Amino acid sequence: MRDLKLVFKDKGYSFQSLRALALTATGGGDIGECLTCIYRIAEGNDEGWYASWRAMGEQVAFQAEKFFSCGDHSGARECWFRASQYYRSAEFFLHGNLADPRINDIWRLSRNCFIEGMHLSDGLIQPVQIPYEKTSLPGYFCRIDHNGRQRPLIIIHTGLDGTAEELYFSNAVLALKRGFNVLIFEGPGQGQVIHEQKLNFRSDWENVITPVVDYALQQKEVDPQRIALLGISFGGYLAARAAAFEHRLAALILDGGIYNYHAICMGPLWPRAEKWLDNPFICCTLDRIIPLLMKIDPGIRWGLNEGLYKFGAINPSEWFRITRFYTMQEIAGLISCPTLVVDSEADKLCPEQSRRMYDALTCPKEFMLFTSAWGAQEHCQIGATFIANEQIYNWLMRTFNMLPAVNHS
Repeated sequence: MRDLKLVFKDKGYSFQSLRALALTATGGGDIGECLTCIYRIAEGNDEGWYASWRAMGEQVAFQAEKFFSCGDHSGARECWFRASQYYRSAEFFLHGNLADPRINDIWRLSRNCFIEGMHLSDGLIQPVQIPYEKTSLPGYFCRIDHNGRQRPLIIIHTGLDGTAEELYFSNAVLALKRGFNVLIFEGPGQGQVIHEQKLNFRSDWENVITPVVDYALQQKEVDPQRIALLGISFGGYLAARAAAFEHRLAALILDGGIYNYHAICMGPLWPRAEKWLDNPFICCTLDRIIPLLMKIDPGIRWGLNEGLYKFGAINPSEWFRITRFYTMQEIAGLISCPTLVVDSEADKLCPEQSRRMYDALTCPKEFMLFTSAWGAQEHCQIGATFIANEQIYNWLMRTFNMLPAVNHS
């Protein structure tokens, strides 16, 4: 099947360009602005990527200020929302040097622009702090209206490299149109929690989701019998792990399903080279070789930088060892709620993982494959915002009996 290649030969650059363009469907960008950024970036130039997207973020945020100063709140909100996502894109390839002050600077600009736009949403987007252990988890409660009526809730979290603000455009906007309230949050390893609280990913994600469900049940606008959890990308492992132990969830959506994240990280080395991770000499050799590969391959460079940063590892071999705990083996059968496992035909990041997850489930389940015929074959259906959300939310609406009965007589 054909990838949805966009401008760049490098798959990572192409995919992230498509990712930015996809958000234009729901107000997280504009096509002309995105293409302008993309066309001025040289192949494989991480600094050029940062500079181009940052410049566009600054340009659009400046326009937001101008609109706001003259009383055009609609124009200001639209510009702040777009600027937020341009700043998010700018950060993407920066994590090679974790001491780089631009990492937190550009993330904060992204978040602050979203919050500026949120303040002009008539209170329909509300920032929240969810109690969690000795701290709290940030997020947004997004409501359809202010009538206080109980509605089904979708809890949404991202995976390895997304943000709560991105999830508003990629998922929440279209869920709200279908009658769902939405609670977006960031956990350890994600967004504000990694940038400011310095909390790394944890494999036992049920200890993250349980306080989120506790918080949701305290909200008067939440139907306690119809709470769904949606995990995106690496979130497909995290959400599955959580649902195996948190049984107040009425439905689970994994886009896509990840049965063994460790196997993904090891790539072609798994499982033949598994024993290497317990050999100090071989690990030392790996830790010398992999940085050399990172210099010439943008995909390896980004993947390892992200892994070291988000999991708190000091070198590649330690990251490989940490990810051993991220598997649903002997756990998937504990999930009891109806579950939708989503896969994409050309998903090169998590090949075959969704099918393995689906096969391991014993609960009521459905498998949904997006193909090139739909233009939705990329990882997490990037580039097919409407198509993916239509199909996924239709499943959830059927599961929650939200669709009117149809008389075929």
